[in-house]
Amino acid sequence: MTQQRRGDTSGQIESPAPRSAESPSWWPLAAICAGIGMLLIDVTVVNVAMPAIQSDLGADFDALQWVIDAYTLGVATLLLTFGTLGDRIGRRKVFMAGLLVFTAASLACGLAPNVLFLNVSRLVQGVGGSVMFATSLAILGATYRGKARGTAFGVWGATAGAAVAVGPVVSGVLVTGLSWRWIFFINVPIGVLAAVITWWKVGESADPQAHRIDIPGVLTFSAALGLLVFALIRGTDWGWGSGSIVAVLVGALILAVAFVVIELRMAYPMLDLSLFTRPSFTGAQVAAFTVSASLFAMLLYLTFYLQNVLGYSALGAGLRMIALSVSTLLIAPAAGKLAGRIPYRWLISTALAVAGIGLLLMRLVHVGSGWTALLAGLIVAGLGAGAVNPPLASLAVGVVEPARSGMASGVNNTFRQVGIAAGIAAYGAILQAHVRGRLDDVVGTRLPPGAMQGLTKAIASGRVREASGQAPPAVRPKLVAAGLESYVSGLDLLLLIAAVVAFIGAVLAAVLIRTDDIGVAGGQD
Repeated sequence: MTQQRRGDTSGQIESPAPRSAESPSWWPLAAICAGIGMLLIDVTVVNVAMPAIQSDLGADFDALQWVIDAYTLGVATLLLTFGTLGDRIGRRKVFMAGLLVFTAASLACGLAPNVLFLNVSRLVQGVGGSVMFATSLAILGATYRGKARGTAFGVWGATAGAAVAVGPVVSGVLVTGLSWRWIFFINVPIGVLAAVITWWKVGESADPQAHRIDIPGVLTFSAALGLLVFALIRGTDWGWGSGSIVAVLVGALILAVAFVVIELRMAYPMLDLSLFTRPSFTGAQVAAFTVSASLFAMLLYLTFYLQNVLGYSALGAGLRMIALSVSTLLIAPAAGKLAGRIPYRWLISTALAVAGIGLLLMRLVHVGSGWTALLAGLIVAGLGAGAVNPPLASLAVGVVEPARSGMASGVNNTFRQVGIAAGIAAYGAILQAHVRGRLDDVVGTRLPPGAMQGLTKAIASGRVREASGQAPPAVRPKLVAAGLESYVSGLDLLLLIAAVVAFIGAVLAAVLIRTDDIGVAGGQD
């Protein structure tokens, strides 16, 4: 490889590692993990801060929902676009741009004078996070070799797995000790420091045969995925059979078909669809989707249970989720090192199965049980999440040629984010239907349809006692009892479904992932 000056990506790939493979610098890993940690913590950090945000900004429920929705859309819709862009113009350059956008948008979120300003800033913050997420694995893959690569992916996996879980803890501490604005302000010094390290310690890498950007592919893919994620997020509130949701889904389908046609006709497409003919590449996407749609999507409903049913504060609920993040942190580095010794198919499929077992163990919860009923399941599920992330991260870029690692990273992370969005939306719809069915016998027709819908949504978020105030006094005691039972039994149902999703992912990973694909791609040294 030819060494270049920083910032020069014309025609060559610079080796980003400033030291020998035997003694690599860990500064690039620190910068990457700082960025990834911030963007993933911000997936869940706002959940426990919602009441404070609502009170301070005077936001109604619908506007408040967009504090989460806007960020999810920003992250999910542009991952593949920026992964490919990094391959073309330089991954370090693109990652640093995303880091700066994310940091500036975090400052804007913290300074938001109203909820509209906050939601727009969250959308921009999500775009910045998408840039970092899309290029992070490609930078690590280009920077580290051999055992150092396994360690780097292990640390990345631990960061990814733990960040989502510790978001409620971070939020609880900051909201309780300072204010909700500090869940965003805390990103600013971290982002600035990470940007400095990225500029000085991370070398540039790019595809030496880069071609012009596939603008039609970018537009159709981003628009199709944006509409799909939007429908998944809003489908429960608007109704899956409503004209608006049907129109959005039809639009997403038309644009997706247009994207496929465009990519098949392009000489240099943004996404080489032939990659999906490699079983291991497809298996990596299945594993990414299922771990997100099972365990990580369930974290929102577990948080609701701890705060709104068991009555823990934001900090108290977050601290009880530490069991998940600690087990994730403990297992992830070892899983990264094992990725070079045990076939990927068995590591990933076993880890998904362990996550599924953890979800089943959480079904010990019943009305009247304490939070410790979740403890065994949280620990086991954390082990599964920690074990799946490092080999999956390595496989995602190792199954393709190094020049297309940014594309592969973007695809894999897109499946992760869509998995979370799809899981949350599907579980929300199932839970609301379950709660509504249980409440009909208690409340019946004594409430107007609109009031019943609001009551169902409130109880589906765990706010049982608060929601009972909407019902006639005569049925309130029965409503509280039915609400608690319906939420807990609904949570039990969701945990079962999530476990099945994880088990399906485990089977498909074992069937699809093949060691030969990695060797042929040349993505692993």
